[in-house]
Amino acid sequence: MFPYLVLIRPANVITAITDIIAGSAITGFLLTIPTYDQSLSFIYLIVSTIGLYGGGIVLNDVFDQKIDSIERPERPIPSGQISIQKATMFALALFSLGIVFAFFAHPVSGLIAILIAISAAIYDKYSKHHAVFGPLNMGICRGLNLILGMSILVSNPSELLLLMALIPVLFVAAITLTSQGEVFGNNKSAIVLALSLDLVIFAILLILGMNEIMSLRMSLAFIFIWIGMNFWAKMLAISVNKPIMIKRAVKMGVISIIPLNATYVAGFSHWQLGIVVLLLLPISILAARKFAVT
Repeated sequence: MFPYLVLIRPANVITAITDIIAGSAITGFLLTIPTYDQSLSFIYLIVSTIGLYGGGIVLNDVFDQKIDSIERPERPIPSGQISIQKATMFALALFSLGIVFAFFAHPVSGLIAILIAISAAIYDKYSKHHAVFGPLNMGICRGLNLILGMSILVSNPSELLLLMALIPVLFVAAITLTSQGEVFGNNKSAIVLALSLDLVIFAILLILGMNEIMSLRMSLAFIFIWIGMNFWAKMLAISVNKPIMIKRAVKMGVISIIPLNATYVAGFSHWQLGIVVLLLLPISILAARKFAVT
């Protein structure tokens, strides 16, 4: 059982769950008194994202097994704890779980889940090692996951709210850029570009608040937590451009998705609900110490 937990990256899965919470907050769902069916759909979407994210990350290790046998031989597949065949079946089962539960929530949610699964598979198999399409593809997966959360109220999302999904596209692209040198180092230019994207997102969040699209008063503290985590980690990785510092910056980027999503929750509902989401951060950090993140 433990090797399968290692495969799905529990710390990362927690961040995917917060995407659903954030997406639902953006639609105004958290400000409503949900019906029984809406509450059930919310649970279905959380189960869906666990399956979709888990399937994507397991399939990534399936396609990376030759590289991992050299660079990360301790991982479940190259170490022989799980065979390629079993890992592939596990990935397909998780994808199927994610898609089925999304359809339980709403047909539109199901279609979004299919797009997420396809995007994840394309990243794992084809675009991952491409300098431009890799980060963009990975960002699209995360943006679609936020939209999956928005599908809780299918009739509600406006074009403006759907544009919110561009923020995780930019940010996850920044994380992916940073990760491109985590094995060998020497990727200062990529991290500088990633940090630039972080600062663009920081500016976008402030602009959204100042234009009262979301509440800046409710979300400002969360914005600074998110940018602080990433700025510090990336600056360290630039100054000490070695694999260990780069891996820490990547890990920090992944788990900082939680305060980023807490920003949405606070800004579109209330800071108290943002705190509830932020409480998942220490859980993710503890999981990151036990299980791989990258």
